[in-house]
Amino acid sequence: MKYDFDAPVNRRNTNSLKWDVAENELPMWVADMDFQTAPEVREAIIKRAEHGVFGYAVIPDEWYEAYTDWWGKRHSFLMEKEWLIFSTGVVPIISSVVRKLTTPAEKVVIQTPVYNIFFNSILNNGRQVLESPLVYDGKEYHVDFKALEERLADKQTSLMILCNPHNPIGKIWDKETLAKIGELCYKHSVTVISDEIHCDITEPGKSYVPFASVSEICRENSITCIAPTKTFNLAGLQTAAAVVPNEALRHKVWRGLNTDEVAEPNAFAAEAAVAAFSNGEPWLEELKKYLSCNKKYVRDFIERELPQIKVVPSEATYLLWLDCQSVCEDAERLTSHIRKQTGLYLSEGGQFGGNGRSFIRLNAACPMSVLKDGMNRFKKGVESFAC
Repeated sequence: MKYDFDAPVNRRNTNSLKWDVAENELPMWVADMDFQTAPEVREAIIKRAEHGVFGYAVIPDEWYEAYTDWWGKRHSFLMEKEWLIFSTGVVPIISSVVRKLTTPAEKVVIQTPVYNIFFNSILNNGRQVLESPLVYDGKEYHVDFKALEERLADKQTSLMILCNPHNPIGKIWDKETLAKIGELCYKHSVTVISDEIHCDITEPGKSYVPFASVSEICRENSITCIAPTKTFNLAGLQTAAAVVPNEALRHKVWRGLNTDEVAEPNAFAAEAAVAAFSNGEPWLEELKKYLSCNKKYVRDFIERELPQIKVVPSEATYLLWLDCQSVCEDAERLTSHIRKQTGLYLSEGGQFGGNGRSFIRLNAACPMSVLKDGMNRFKKGVESFAC
């Protein structure tokens, strides 16, 4: 391999949210990777830093071209420059849209278990969370369309946040599923925010379907959130985009982002995104293979050493959703015990809603040596737990 993903990177004492933990602890919780970003991206950032002046920045044409070229080539979705609006992050887009397109006490539909920050974006803005739980058949998750339509038909429902691909279950929604979601939302006058931040981290040979590419209905009734941040481990640079094909809707989103002051780039945001999308593809292809091996290692380890735990099949993201029902129905107690006994820091599933209370989310985006350490700790913690 051209790129070395085996080399450990010491992230302690770097003001890292993930690694600001005790010396004996191993964090495998929050969704960022323990790999350096692509060399091509680092070079672009260094070049910009060497200039030495960090004044107010604007979005160059190259930024728009990088996004449209990437989505056209990799995802067969032809975006127009005018559809794109810069933002500092996907969560700021979601929170801003919640404020702009809904009124206090209205309801926002989410399909749980789902990314826990969706709850914050809704509740912190005085709106109501309306969960439409995904159906778990003991192995995989599916959309309960009857339950979903009931929630969309609620007169107080005005917005739905879709996770595509889905975090934490790692599912890539197929075209038919997305089309049906789009039709139901249009039927009941519910606008869709599609969070597609994990879209480029798929299993080798797998591809995702952009929600807005599915049909005219999906395109005209949606706001898509995209970014290079999960793909290239750039979250700290605060760089993302909203894609809004509908002109009237786009104006509202633009107004919301600018009113909230989350539509201006820092000195590195545009350069990093352009470098990632323009030159980072070879690095990404090797990363995907490495992550696939890591996820397979976790599956094989658990099947061999902890057969009472099930790993939900994952087509995308570097996260794994572990069914721990046979060990304990309260994952918060289990993860707390594992951390106390072994130092392994995992995400308890209750915060993701739905049936997540008996699940654990594990981040496998780290060097294999670190992953092996984590799995040995996990085994020790589970085996010493008494429900």
